[in-house]
Amino acid sequence: MLPIDAAAHSSRWRRRHPVDKAVLGLGLTVLAISLPPWPGAALVLAAALTLLLGPAGVGARKLWRAYRVPLGFCVTGALILLLQIGGPGGFVTLADGGPARAGGLLLRTSAASLGVLLFAFTTPMSDLLPRLVKAGVPAPVVDVALVTYRMSFMLLDSMSRIRQAQAARLGHTTRAATWRSLAGLGATAFVRAFDRASRLQAGLAGRGYDGTLRVLVPEVRISRSFVVASAALLTGLVALTLVLERFLP
Repeated sequence: MLPIDAAAHSSRWRRRHPVDKAVLGLGLTVLAISLPPWPGAALVLAAALTLLLGPAGVGARKLWRAYRVPLGFCVTGALILLLQIGGPGGFVTLADGGPARAGGLLLRTSAASLGVLLFAFTTPMSDLLPRLVKAGVPAPVVDVALVTYRMSFMLLDSMSRIRQAQAARLGHTTRAATWRSLAGLGATAFVRAFDRASRLQAGLAGRGYDGTLRVLVPEVRISRSFVVASAALLTGLVALTLVLERFLP
């Protein structure tokens, strides 16, 4: 199981309906994109970070391990805006207004990423995917997503076991041995994936699979108080942004 999925299963908001958390997390993401970078996106970033480390109960180390990858993409995309190619100053020069645009993009994307992570860290996929059928998503599409989700973890587990076996047999002592082990890992994982898929198909056929995977989903009601509080928070961020825009440069 991936760390972010394990954290979602042990989250304080695990028993809340996905709609509750979607209103809050995805609402913060929309505000991060829609509001001005300063101070709007900065306020959204602070609010999302506070919710993740506070009420949601996500550990700082777990959050950083998941956040550093999208943050790296955010920084890389922002750095490009600092430069311009061609022009009277030379082939590569600093762009006019580049720092302001780069800082704005970095604030928007990093805040939006935290909004998505707020939803991901509190909502397991096993709770979300089965409910998509009631939301109007075709059942075959949800079934494919469920099977792919399950097979992904099985494949990752198989690759981890293979790597451990190769390391125990000194398969990574030299560069040549590492490349041979990598080739063997790919070939073995490919064969095992097809074998597991075949066994999964046979198991579903033996259980009378008729084209729809029936999954038991715990009955959870949408919390009106949580949705109202989330809407109030989002509205407050918008209002605070409009007020601060008049006083901050």
